[in-house]
Amino acid sequence: MDNLFRLLNIMANLRDPAKGCPWDLKQTSVSIAPYTLEEAYEVVEAIEQNDAAALRNELGDLLFQVVFHARIAEEKNLFDFYDVAAAAANKMERRHPHVFADVKIGSAEEQAQAWTEIKIKERHTLPPKTEQIQPSQIDNICNTLPALLRAKKLQQRAAEVGFDWPDLEPVLEKVAEELEEVRTTIKNREGSERLAEEIGDLLFACSNVARLAGFDAEALLRAANRKFEKRFRALEAQFRSRHHSLQSASLTEMEAAWQQVKLAEKPEN
Repeated sequence: MDNLFRLLNIMANLRDPAKGCPWDLKQTSVSIAPYTLEEAYEVVEAIEQNDAAALRNELGDLLFQVVFHARIAEEKNLFDFYDVAAAAANKMERRHPHVFADVKIGSAEEQAQAWTEIKIKERHTLPPKTEQIQPSQIDNICNTLPALLRAKKLQQRAAEVGFDWPDLEPVLEKVAEELEEVRTTIKNREGSERLAEEIGDLLFACSNVARLAGFDAEALLRAANRKFEKRFRALEAQFRSRHHSLQSASLTEMEAAWQQVKLAEKPEN
């Protein structure tokens, strides 16, 4: 039996009103949405760990989420899995006219520009997701994206119409400006609401630095998280080796150990 057909059949059995799984029968697209997001992140983690076996399994879990959502929609006579596959196939053919039509594109850079232009044309055919009278260049950017990723997409959309920094230097100045506003807000005790706003502006500016430098701020922060986790575990190990706990250590002692951890990471000349 074809494994895709097999998977679709398994999902149909799980959702069978007479003999299906009680848990699966209870689910809606809303209730399984957090699992869909979790599976997507687990795919990314497997990729970042260069773990092919884990990637195979996590992609399977993510595919199952697609099948689950499609089955729920099919039961409501909205669409089915094959409609989802057809929509994806149609989109890919539409966005690659140099492969599936007679358009000539000579380089990856030209393709990236053509892809952007096609997406812009597609957006103009879609109704805005928010209740707005006038369409906007920043319509239809998913509100539930991770904040750093959404900041990047907002910045990219603005850049498409020329609203962008010319290079890194002025955006670095903007980061310094936003940092100073955070300092001033704290110094003047202007309240938590104002401070939260200024910190948000600082984070948005930092996202712009990453984008203009050619990086994905979300990926950079994940890497920084991994580095902190590695160092913190090494810090804990240091204190365990001395038969001490972090809870009983002073901040000065922890900072000294932290510096030792960092020094141990540096390669010897």
